[in-house]
Amino acid sequence: MAKIYNFSAGPAVMPKKVLEKVQTELLSYKNSGMSVMEISHRSSLFSEIQENAEKNLRRLMDIPSEYDVLFLQGGATLQFTMAPLNFANNFKRIGFINTGHWSQRAIEEANLINGVEAIEIASGFSSGYTKLPEENRTSEDLDYVHITLNNTIEGTAYKEVPYMKDKFLVGDMSSNILGQRYNVSDFGMIYAGAQKNIGPAGLTVVIVRHDLVEKSPNLPAMLSYKKLVNKNSTLNTPPVFAIYCAGLVFEWLIAEGGIDVIEKKNREKAQLLYDFLDNSSLFSSPVSVKNRSITNIPFVTGNSSLDAKFIAMATENGFVGLKGHRLVGGMRASLYNAFPIEGVKELLKIMQKFELEYKGVY
Repeated sequence: MAKIYNFSAGPAVMPKKVLEKVQTELLSYKNSGMSVMEISHRSSLFSEIQENAEKNLRRLMDIPSEYDVLFLQGGATLQFTMAPLNFANNFKRIGFINTGHWSQRAIEEANLINGVEAIEIASGFSSGYTKLPEENRTSEDLDYVHITLNNTIEGTAYKEVPYMKDKFLVGDMSSNILGQRYNVSDFGMIYAGAQKNIGPAGLTVVIVRHDLVEKSPNLPAMLSYKKLVNKNSTLNTPPVFAIYCAGLVFEWLIAEGGIDVIEKKNREKAQLLYDFLDNSSLFSSPVSVKNRSITNIPFVTGNSSLDAKFIAMATENGFVGLKGHRLVGGMRASLYNAFPIEGVKELLKIMQKFELEYKGVY
């Protein structure tokens, strides 16, 4: 089989050791004679899987005891609705830091909730979202502030969390959770879709401060953090297989040295590509240097036809998932935790070859 380097933004590359473990256990989990996809979510086998997954996630992220951990479904997109329903109940106003497409989607969904108003307290619009906003106009009449920590499409990311005075933060950490260190206590809630740094699609991780859960109103069961916490994420059948895979990824991360070690490796991978882009006569990064993501790295040639040629050439040579998002075009390399540094080095070789062939042609 030809070597493939998967730069996809998600579903994304998973650790090879995890996939091999899944393969060996797929037909009979722990000699039960049943696949992990067949075991009951009420069984002791699954309870152990879920308990270990939560324990290891708490260890990796240093999650304080006053925070609940939920393993849910519906993707990060459902959290655009769940968070306002549970938390926007005093002023009915939410402050949003608009840093691009996924911030905008969160704003759109919040505004669909009757009586709730989404307010932009900062925006990167003037820079075309190539920079993060530097000033946040917070006010007293906000229930909370929403922030997207890493912008998968635009390629920007927060290294440090903005200070919001007495307003708690709800953080969308879908694309860089476990890939760089943040202090959980800086947030009232964190949520993340699994399909980038945690495991297969179908699982959403929510980390939420318990006092906020207790204050939430009476809501339909599957939209209520309180009811989901009380039932340990099992109001209905949870995504058993996705939680199992996530648990294996957490174990892999611990064996690799944890988040701080992984972040160092991620920064090394990203810096290799950024150094090439900054010295290239053909390729370039459109993102402000101080706001660059180490996870999702967009780049362009400045000519859409040339971009298409490079993507075609890369794909033919086993570099898949490099086509940029339709909203911004160009190329994008997603360097999640499981992506090997060798893949970046091989990408640079083919970029250099393409540059020698095409610079000055267009």
